[in-house]
Amino acid sequence: MKSFIKNIFQEGYSSPVFFIAEIGVNHGGSISRAKKMIDAARLSGANAVKFQTFLADKLVLKKTPKVLYQKNTTKKNETHFEMIKSLELNFKNHKILKDYCDKKKIEFMSTPYDVDSAKFLSKLGCKIFKTASADIVDLELHEYLAKTKKFVIISTGMSNLSEIEDCIKIYRKYKNKNFLLLHCVSNYPCLDGSLNMSVLPLLKSKFNCQVGLSDHSVGYLPSVISVSLGAKVIEKHFTLNKNFKGPDHKASSLPNEFLNMVKKINETKKIMGKRKKECQPEEYNMRKIARKSITLKVNLKKGQILKLKHICLKRPGNGIYYKNRTKIIGKKAKRNLYEDYQPKLTDFKN
Repeated sequence: MKSFIKNIFQEGYSSPVFFIAEIGVNHGGSISRAKKMIDAARLSGANAVKFQTFLADKLVLKKTPKVLYQKNTTKKNETHFEMIKSLELNFKNHKILKDYCDKKKIEFMSTPYDVDSAKFLSKLGCKIFKTASADIVDLELHEYLAKTKKFVIISTGMSNLSEIEDCIKIYRKYKNKNFLLLHCVSNYPCLDGSLNMSVLPLLKSKFNCQVGLSDHSVGYLPSVISVSLGAKVIEKHFTLNKNFKGPDHKASSLPNEFLNMVKKINETKKIMGKRKKECQPEEYNMRKIARKSITLKVNLKKGQILKLKHICLKRPGNGIYYKNRTKIIGKKAKRNLYEDYQPKLTDFKN
């Protein structure tokens, strides 16, 4: 975990990306399925799996309607409360899954939906918190998290800059610099035209913090693009079967899709390299041959003074570059030199 924190604050394109497989509520209340998903996520290249910690009675009024995408992916005669209630993980099962993740050497994460849930996760030993986009305005929750001084990934779906500013002020107040803003569009799946990826560098510069992407798109191209825009964390919903019952499966990635995303992002990171312009090892031979060096246009006798009109530039480029011509122009030759010879500094008297 220390390496994750260190990598997050490491500038440059060469620093690693932290991949979160968002299991969320896709376990469907089954611990057996949740464990299978943890195993699959680890094999798919995820650094962490993330769940959701809430009590339906504390989270939702019983008459709260479902959002549109939930109406299309769950039982039509089921209320929002009933849907949420069926997807709860009790505290005992959190402990079981946390221990299983520790055993499998993958980071256990969960999103707390209230302060009590955050306190529970803290006692459970969670090292990273990740907040839901809807809770960017739950400043009570963020005040508690900021005080812990633990690392917090703040999702920003549905928000504007003013709301993000209000949230970040709390972390500044408690001198907690351990946070990252996660760009997100809160629809499942979201439309390509709504992705607004250009906001990533805006968030990074305006709030002087690292950024990442919670990718709700179909496929993984936005995640790949986000890395070139500075994303250090990629979160993607994860499932074993897109036809399972539940609100998020159809907008989730299968293990092979998640693995392909990880591979493509790592390839992209390799291609992007580092912010340093220098000759690459594979270019050394080309540089030596293709560049040009100072070459004599005429024969030069011993003691004769070399003049600018006596030289030209020809390949190869392992001699004196034109910018260093003043080191030999106006000086006497120590010996006879011949046309097409590429002189050395030692061929002339100081």
